[in-house]
Amino acid sequence: MDRAQTQEAQMSLPDDAAEARAQGWRALAALHARIEIRIERALQAEHRLSVSEYSVLDVLSRQDDWHMRMNQLAGAIVLSQSATTRLVNRLEDQGLLARYLCADDRRGIYTEVSDAGRELLARARPTHDAALRDALDEARAMPELAPLVSALNALEPAAAG
Repeated sequence: MDRAQTQEAQMSLPDDAAEARAQGWRALAALHARIEIRIERALQAEHRLSVSEYSVLDVLSRQDDWHMRMNQLAGAIVLSQSATTRLVNRLEDQGLLARYLCADDRRGIYTEVSDAGRELLARARPTHDAALRDALDEARAMPELAPLVSALNALEPAAAG
């Protein structure tokens, strides 16, 4: 291999790697969008609940005392602090959440699921899970998304254990 061919081969490797990452990212974004749309439609139709609202209730339900600090909640649902505050305000107005000051740090505000929020979550969880399962089954049939679905399925035993 002459010098020009060697340089060309060296240049194509990073370009190929960058393109593979870009293709992987596009596939991941497409899978995420398909799943979110499917779940949003199902939750809205059955429970008048958005994916973000469901996520708040779900994340809080997985805490020992069904509550957490607002900044932790924002990180857990991957929304900005202001978007999380607006979302929590909306859920609080619907009687699904309550907020209160942290007893040992007056600057901290906890968000907690109300009884009505727990009941709604109990009704919505099967809808969410079925829509997720359906979206993944549909994506599994698409060659560009099938590897990602397989990777997600491989995580299930680790998450359950």
